[in-house]
Amino acid sequence: MGKIVVEKSPPLKGTVRISGAKNSALPILAASLLGTEDIVLEDVPNLKDVDVFCEVLSLLGADVEKYGGGKIKINSANMDKYETPYELMSKMRASFLVMGPLLTRLGKAKTSLPGGCAIGTRPIDLHLKGFKALGAEIDVDHGYVGAFGDKLKGDRIYLDFPSVGATENVMMAAVLAEGETTIDNAAMEPEIVDLANFLNKMGADISGAGTSSIRIRGVEKLGGATHSIIPDRIEAGTFMVASAITGGDIIIENVIPSHIKPAIAKLREIGCEIWENGDKIRVIGTADRKAVDIKTLPYPGFPTDMQAQFMSLMSVTEGTSVIIETVFENRFMHVDELKRMGANIKIDGRSAIVQGVNSLTSAPVKATDLRAGAALILAGLVADGKTTIDNIYHIDRGYDGIENKLSELGAKIYRIE
Repeated sequence: MGKIVVEKSPPLKGTVRISGAKNSALPILAASLLGTEDIVLEDVPNLKDVDVFCEVLSLLGADVEKYGGGKIKINSANMDKYETPYELMSKMRASFLVMGPLLTRLGKAKTSLPGGCAIGTRPIDLHLKGFKALGAEIDVDHGYVGAFGDKLKGDRIYLDFPSVGATENVMMAAVLAEGETTIDNAAMEPEIVDLANFLNKMGADISGAGTSSIRIRGVEKLGGATHSIIPDRIEAGTFMVASAITGGDIIIENVIPSHIKPAIAKLREIGCEIWENGDKIRVIGTADRKAVDIKTLPYPGFPTDMQAQFMSLMSVTEGTSVIIETVFENRFMHVDELKRMGANIKIDGRSAIVQGVNSLTSAPVKATDLRAGAALILAGLVADGKTTIDNIYHIDRGYDGIENKLSELGAKIYRIE
């Protein structure tokens, strides 16, 4: 497995284009199993997780063709398999999203318990609760989950927590169910809206996506569609922090500013200058930054997926910042790696107290999860010496050519095998 090397870099300057959203592409790939005609997806990011998901679709009997420029064509008309192998499912949690489409289209689905980043328990009980409410029988045995139901029936489903994955899985299961389904306390993320828009293009009848109550009226079948994946708001936020931490001046293209309001607000509070212009954001960093407090929350609150990147920024910002993580209970694994680079961070339960230091120093570190890897790259941009990052397969799962994009902005970063 390769490594990424980051050297202390000058202020980053230039323009960068954001790729399609990983967290939108994966559920939409899962939803393609519901269609009976050609589906063409555009602006799909070039990621390891996407490759794995396409392999899952192929093994289930779908025809998958990849073209250049982020274009994928899928036809699931002849899909006939309902069981997915452990080898693929263990690689990423999002693979569990095939359960809803398989259950509602074939009447049965069987898969191993999901893998992914070790950032918390992230139980699947909310997914299964939703399937049960629609009339499915659930069987959990020896690390596998089975769901069975010849004809699902709509119902009113309340999620105890606004889980993104559970909202997506239940929504996909409900589109072919008989009658009407309402999901209360649904997740409101932009990726939920993108999935609903895609399903509606295929012939589904979904309203309320983006609010806490989603209504799905079941239809007989879904057809095909052409759909472009929304921009990745977390990648956009990561490049915004890259400009802030290096005192740079970066124009970020292909972004929806309304999707990243909390990150924009916090960077302005820190002292950055930010201009919004259509699908572009310009971020100018400053050396005179102020410490801020952050609390992660479900959307539209501050995203947990930006917590690690902001911690790197706060590590070299004068003053004391408090970062409270409320979404995942094990999302401070990057703290020990940042401390190896000289950061002054103390953990107290779900809070991290960050005392800014004048500078960081390079060290061999490892990406403990996807966003932790991005945080270490950001820290490496301002650390003295060369920072070598291991376990970069986590980074490749969620960032499309991050070292190339940063290099074009002036960063001293490269990959070694």
